[in-house]
Amino acid sequence: MKFVDETVIHVHAGNGGNGGLSFRREKYIPLGGPDGGDGGDGGNIYLVADENQNTLADFRNARTFKAQRGQDGLGKDRTGKRGEDAFIKVPLGTIVKDAQTKEVIGDLTKHNEQLLVAKGGSHGLGNARFKTSTNRAPRKTTPGGQGDMRDLHMELKLLADVGLLGLPSVGKSSLIRTLSSATPKVAEYHFTTLYPSLGVVYIAPHKSFVIADIPGLIEGAAEGAGLGIQFLKHLTRTKLLLHMIELAPSEYEKDISKDYFSILNEIKKYSDENGNELSSKDRWLVFTKNDLLPEEECKTTIENCVKELNWEGPVFSVSTINKSGTKDLCNRIYHHLYEQDDK
Repeated sequence: MKFVDETVIHVHAGNGGNGGLSFRREKYIPLGGPDGGDGGDGGNIYLVADENQNTLADFRNARTFKAQRGQDGLGKDRTGKRGEDAFIKVPLGTIVKDAQTKEVIGDLTKHNEQLLVAKGGSHGLGNARFKTSTNRAPRKTTPGGQGDMRDLHMELKLLADVGLLGLPSVGKSSLIRTLSSATPKVAEYHFTTLYPSLGVVYIAPHKSFVIADIPGLIEGAAEGAGLGIQFLKHLTRTKLLLHMIELAPSEYEKDISKDYFSILNEIKKYSDENGNELSSKDRWLVFTKNDLLPEEECKTTIENCVKELNWEGPVFSVSTINKSGTKDLCNRIYHHLYEQDDK
C-alpha cells in the first residue's frame, strides 16, 4: 500500500431534528392540546486513533464523512431519536488542523483516543413547549440546528522510538529488516526506500521498541532536494537517532567525514513547526557493512573516523549479512530508552 502522510477531508456533523407539530386527538377528549415532541440532536463526528492503521491512504478516495441527522419530533410528546455519531479511524501520530485557519485541533498519539472534530446540530422544539395559559393551541415549532461543517487537514508523523538517518544506500533498510519483521525494499541503487517504514524490535518478551526507516537524505534535503524533506518530520517524534555511515574497502574512494557532515548540516537546518530541532536529539554513530573489511582494518578505519569527526558519543559497528554487532546495538538502544523513561 502506498504511504500517504497528508490528506484533506470534509466532515459534516448531523443536523438536529425539527420540533414536532402535533395535537392530541382522542375520542371523548375534545380539548387534547399540543403534544409535538422535540427533535433529536444531530450526530457528532470523532476521529479515533487506531494502532492498526499506519497510513492515511484510506482517505485517497473517501474524503467526505457525514454523521446521521436527528429525527424530527413526534406526536404524543415523543422526542425524536438522536443521530448516530460517526467514528473515523486514523493512525497514531495524526495531527489534525482546520484546513482554512490552520489551527491545530488535536494530536492523536494513544490507541483509541478520540477527538471531536464536528459537533451535531441541536434539536428543534416541538409545539408542546410553547403552550401557555393564553395560547392553548400553539402551532409554533423551531427547526433543528445545523451540524458543524469543516475541512480538516490531517498530517501523519510516525511514532517511533528510534529513527535511522543517513545517505541513500548506507544500509538503513537492510538494518530494519534484520532487526525487525518490517520488509522495506532493498536493492543496489539509491532511493529504494520511497516511503517510511516502521518495525518493532523485540529484545525479550514484553521488551521492545519501534524503529523507523525513512528515505535517504542528500545534500540540500532540508530545502527540498531529494526525498528527505517530505519525511524529516517523521524523525521529530523519535527519542534517538542512529546516524548510519557506510564502511567501504580502501580501494574505493569514499570520504566518510564528508558524508557525515553533509547529513549533520541537513538535520541542523531542519526544525518542525514547533521549533523542535533534530540536531538536539540524542544521536549515535553506527558504521554499517563492516563485513566488507578485515577486522583490523575495520577497527582502524572507525577509530580514525571518530577522531577526525571529534565524536564523543556511542559508536557501533554492524553488519546485516552476518548480524555482527546487531544484538549489542539493540540491547544498548533498549536500555537507553528504558533509562530515559525512568527520568
